[in-house]
Amino acid sequence: MSGPKTYNAVSEFVDGNVERGFGEKSAFIDPQRCLTYHDLQSATRKMATVLASLHIARKSRIAMLMFDTVDFPIVFWGSQRAGIVPVCLNTLLTSDQYQYLLSDSGVEALFVSVELLPAVVPILEHCDALRHIVVVGEGEHQYPKFQDLLNQASSNFQTVATSPDDIAFWIYSSGSTGDPKGVMHKHSSLSYVARTFGRGVLGIRSDDVCFAAAKLFFSYAMGSAIAIPMSVGATAILMPGRPTPHSILATLSRFNPSLFFGVPTLYAAMLADPVCKPENASKKLRLCISAGEALPGDLGRNWKRRMGVDVVDGVGSTEMLNAFLSNRPGEVQYGCSGREFDGYRLRLVNEEGEEVGTDTIGELLVCGGSAAVGYWNKPEKTRATFVGDWVHTSDKYWRDKEGYYHYCGRTNDMIKVSGRWVSPFEVEEALSSHPAVLEAAVVAKKDDKGLIKPKAFVVLSPSCQQTGLFEVLKQHVKTSIGMWKYPRWIEFVEELPKTASGKIQRYKLRE
Repeated sequence: MSGPKTYNAVSEFVDGNVERGFGEKSAFIDPQRCLTYHDLQSATRKMATVLASLHIARKSRIAMLMFDTVDFPIVFWGSQRAGIVPVCLNTLLTSDQYQYLLSDSGVEALFVSVELLPAVVPILEHCDALRHIVVVGEGEHQYPKFQDLLNQASSNFQTVATSPDDIAFWIYSSGSTGDPKGVMHKHSSLSYVARTFGRGVLGIRSDDVCFAAAKLFFSYAMGSAIAIPMSVGATAILMPGRPTPHSILATLSRFNPSLFFGVPTLYAAMLADPVCKPENASKKLRLCISAGEALPGDLGRNWKRRMGVDVVDGVGSTEMLNAFLSNRPGEVQYGCSGREFDGYRLRLVNEEGEEVGTDTIGELLVCGGSAAVGYWNKPEKTRATFVGDWVHTSDKYWRDKEGYYHYCGRTNDMIKVSGRWVSPFEVEEALSSHPAVLEAAVVAKKDDKGLIKPKAFVVLSPSCQQTGLFEVLKQHVKTSIGMWKYPRWIEFVEELPKTASGKIQRYKLRE
């Protein structure tokens, strides 16, 4: 009998591009350096040698607490070449949170950007499994420097033979409900995302240049800046700094990407900046993509009017690694999340688990080859989310007769008013369609009679004053979506609480 099929993702995404003649082509560009596919191949072999010199065994885990520079893909792919599992960590957390993540994951080594070293040094002694600290970047400290180790390492490393179903990497969920979970993905998952969404929906080409505002430790960027461009030998632009309207426009202008991947809050913030014009962005931009949260219809239409480029809105999750439901270039329907596409199956079910028909709200379930193996160390949450071939998203949707899916909100965000379900997203979208509103979030609140009603938190557009706006916005919502759906309270705030990926943390607004 033949042995089990072997597949290591690095052979496809790194070595495969060199074999196809893309060796001298730029794979990754950051503000300081450029890394060709040949450079990446050599550096990842050296990285694998470094891990061997640290005596880290196959299937062990290392942590990556790194900014988005060309060093990130070197560590990420070099680990997988060695059959070792990189665990990607959020760079915006506190020392206590890092202590939890490093202890929970049981990593043996930590590769950390020098600027982030002060956040982890105080808690290192409490991470029992951690044996090695390697610092990426220049600076004075007592730990080994990544570049020094790389320079001393041999590039003669034989890629470890893994299987398609072996664990390749982890990504921790963003913790929009306050509970980050280690999501374990297989070696075959990135290829599946690239084939189904990257090539099947976006039509990614080898001459494309991709730029993702989301950071590489998020699944959204893992697809848009690593899997999708690398699957065809394209180029990805990396930005280590914070994604602000100014920094995003500067990067678009400098590197002229053809595909830009953003999130709704960023698109809204950019449109609020008068400098955001086509002449100040990329000259080669052919498509924009949005994910992270549902894109309000008016926001997408306003972007198209201003910038002349469609925003393709889609839905993905850390559990599915990337998008599994999306609009398509050339047939964007603003105000919805798109349709099912090849590679994924979708279902809407009620509280009893029974499938619902069109125009009926239900929880969205998804089935596809990029689904995670499960959550690390959380068997009960794994059993509740991964049920047979299906993954529960905890998102409420309804599907129209044309097969387009319309977002309503998270399962625990839905509001029942006067016996009828109200989608907080629908109210938020109605509020955001008023020119005075930059952003809005809606949660449930009890009135003085103990009845549940919608409450809105509103961030005003620049130069707008809140005087008299409560009645104006209340009437605007009534006229737009229905008399009973208007917010009974509106609190004007400077900003909304969000995760590092831009998702609104509504649970904080309910507290």
